[in-house]
Amino acid sequence: MGDVQMTTFALIGAAGYVAPRHMKAIHVVGGDLKVAYDPNDSVGILDSHFPDTHFFTEFERFDRHVDKLRRRGEKIDYVSICSPNHLHDAHCRFALRSGADAICEKPLVLNPWNIDGLAEIERDTGRRISTILQLRLHPAIVALREKFAKSNERHKVDLTYIASRGRWYHASWKGEDAKSGGVATNIGVHFFDMLSFVFGRVQRNQAHLREPERAAGFLECERADVSWFLSVDRNDLPENVKGKKTTFRSITVDNDEVEFSEGFTDLHTRSYEEIVAGRGFSLDEVRSSIDIVSTFRNAPVTSGDGLIHPFARKERRA
Repeated sequence: MGDVQMTTFALIGAAGYVAPRHMKAIHVVGGDLKVAYDPNDSVGILDSHFPDTHFFTEFERFDRHVDKLRRRGEKIDYVSICSPNHLHDAHCRFALRSGADAICEKPLVLNPWNIDGLAEIERDTGRRISTILQLRLHPAIVALREKFAKSNERHKVDLTYIASRGRWYHASWKGEDAKSGGVATNIGVHFFDMLSFVFGRVQRNQAHLREPERAAGFLECERADVSWFLSVDRNDLPENVKGKKTTFRSITVDNDEVEFSEGFTDLHTRSYEEIVAGRGFSLDEVRSSIDIVSTFRNAPVTSGDGLIHPFARKERRA
């Protein structure tokens, strides 16, 4: 018998915040990271798993190297995409046109109509795009979905997520709505995917607060009414958390806290294991979350009609 062919990867956005999780996942699934690209060269993390990876700071040279490998018969199997949100669409197109499948960080795209264009390229090339929707693999979320999937009752859900970010955040692409999609898209899209995954299709989507540091709104899902609040401002942390932690997550269903504070660290690895086994999340599965954030971004901000999340109330934030 011949040698088993190792799965090969390229990585776009190697200096990004989430890239180390992708590198670890590629290593754990037994993959070989052949080539990586980032306009910034702070990528020493590569040495942890893949010191022989070819690295480029110019996309054109990265493109040429990927094409050279393809012409040699050493084509890349997967292109992992950790670039800024507004570039995901173009980088997925590059991956498929290079003869590879794409593994893309959330959000896949900023607007739902971009998904239609990617679906056309999937059909044209015969390649596939998978998105990291890691919360669908979290044991607590899977159990929650199983619990409520057959429920005929409506549930009351409150989601609060505060991920403190320093001044650098607003100076980077993440602080530009045209590039990141804003706070709701950048830090919230995987939570919105989780909510529709557990409680069903969204039937109403209201915007109550939309600022550079925070966002809040209301979702009417098939089986739940959801008030949500997201923030990157450490001043929004609850008093009992300030000075102890920089992140606060809370989901309550009918006033009962859902415990899912642990179990996040290996979800990217689990995602990769599913993708290489042919069970990645498809374009159709990502559409709901992209619809939610795109609608929120363009919706008029309303007073909340009594549904506004407590963290978003003016008197609390005064």
